[in-house]
Amino acid sequence: MSSQFSHRPARWRIAGIAAAAGLAVTVALTAPAAAGTAVAAPSAPAVQSGAIGPGVQIATPVTGGAELCTANFLYTPAAAQDGHRDGAEHQAAPAGALYLGAAAHCMAGEDAMSSVDGCSEPVMPEGIEVGIRGRDGRNYTGRVAYNSWAVMQDRGETDPQLCLYNDLSLIRLDPAAVAVADPTVPGFGGPTGLDTDGTEQGEKVYSYQPNQLVATPYKQGLSLGQPEGPRAHVVSTTPPGVPGDSGSGYLDARGRAFGLLSSLMLPTNTNGVTDIARALAYAERYGDVGALEVVPGRVPFTPGVLPLTELPTGPSLPALPLPDLTPAPLR
Repeated sequence: MSSQFSHRPARWRIAGIAAAAGLAVTVALTAPAAAGTAVAAPSAPAVQSGAIGPGVQIATPVTGGAELCTANFLYTPAAAQDGHRDGAEHQAAPAGALYLGAAAHCMAGEDAMSSVDGCSEPVMPEGIEVGIRGRDGRNYTGRVAYNSWAVMQDRGETDPQLCLYNDLSLIRLDPAAVAVADPTVPGFGGPTGLDTDGTEQGEKVYSYQPNQLVATPYKQGLSLGQPEGPRAHVVSTTPPGVPGDSGSGYLDARGRAFGLLSSLMLPTNTNGVTDIARALAYAERYGDVGALEVVPGRVPFTPGVLPLTELPTGPSLPALPLPDLTPAPLR
């Protein structure tokens, strides 16, 4: 991976594309607001985070450039794992490994046809190197240790719940990236752990999405529950997640990590958010990463001190009950 991430023209890919040559995210992070309205909050010191962690930009190499997505959380082997194979098919995560979470669809093959079907869309193999743009302005690398799309295809999965909503990849960080990693979600603090009981209709949620031209990267929104089943949450924010935000992490009202941005739920302007607890359980059972847990942030979860996006209301909030929803790629 070169020291500069160039982009390629946007076509039909799910992931977002850089807006100009080089890693143009550095411009986007400081540019004037282009969409959305921030809600004023009491003045307080912003939660600072290390160079590698939630919200950093991930560049997957493609012909002539890179596909850009957003990282969610850091993950580490669960307690008592020793890096050795457990039984006939389980491989425990290597001791001391640190993983950065992303969306599996961000590693879709170059001939992918703009579907969210992880059981049929071409996907790059596990083991590929990806670039990571640190908040310190430096470029780092890691290798894809797990991709749910690749594993599902190897297994011949056909369950629609898995094919459409099991959208997680895990990047094992290289030593230089591990040295500057920080699990803290910028601004919000946390995560405080992993949400294992899902979200309910009307529950307030939060997401850090810094890689687009919006008034503030600190989003608040509402969960509309899990009408499509336990592997997906339907989330409404103003504005919704868009290309380039793919993979961004979501926190519940207690600061627990519960999901990552996966799709747009048509015919509404809501997003489909993959349930992380269930995605990790699948990775443990069928991948080579073993049991993983979310690394907690080093500072408390304090969303009330930020300039947040407005909560969705009126036309931006779909009427309930929701219509039949169809997950579509972010493009």
